[in-house]
Amino acid sequence: MKKLIVFTGAGVSAESGIRTFRDAGGLWEGFRIEDVATPRAWKKDPEMVLRFYNERRKNVLEAIPNLAHTLIAQLQESYDVDVITQNIDDLHERAGSEKVLHLHGEILKMRSENDEELIYPIVTDIRIGDLAQDGAQLRPHIVWFEEPVPMMDDAIRTSMNADIFIVVGTSLVVYPAASLLHYTNTQTPVFVIDKKVPKVSRPNIVYIEKTASQGMTDLIHLLARL
Repeated sequence: MKKLIVFTGAGVSAESGIRTFRDAGGLWEGFRIEDVATPRAWKKDPEMVLRFYNERRKNVLEAIPNLAHTLIAQLQESYDVDVITQNIDDLHERAGSEKVLHLHGEILKMRSENDEELIYPIVTDIRIGDLAQDGAQLRPHIVWFEEPVPMMDDAIRTSMNADIFIVVGTSLVVYPAASLLHYTNTQTPVFVIDKKVPKVSRPNIVYIEKTASQGMTDLIHLLARL
């Protein structure tokens, strides 16, 4: 069974009502990255950071998987599929994808601010004074800007084994995540799906300039011809 890697970004979840970061009306309108998504922000105003992510958590819990999530999960019927996602929601899992690697963390988890191994599930709000087992304040289990990406090495190893590599709903501008594509073999077929497809300098690449759901629908037909 061929190894198929699906690398997803915010565009996959946008159709489920989860706002992207950079589009008009996106998450960063009204917020500065420095104020809500960096270790410096956490030290300066943890209450504001918690409010921001508590709202994100509510948004995710209200959302449901869309057609793109479902079609990605259905690929498991014909391929050995690994999903590598930049998204912090659980919509891939709810759609049925069995192997999902979250590069940037998970909104439905929290962890000790001192020990990244002390991780707990969370579906309500995190508040100031909520403590981990080590006595430290709990924070969202999110990889903030200026923090290392712990799952990056695993994602690179997975990408190197791809027989087919699919990019869906990402602008490929957030690094190091965007570099994953370049760890694939140059002979590996690559498909890039996005409303505004980012151009990548690499052979064996097919661009599908559509929404995630529309593009995945087209992709299913293209894969049937391989």
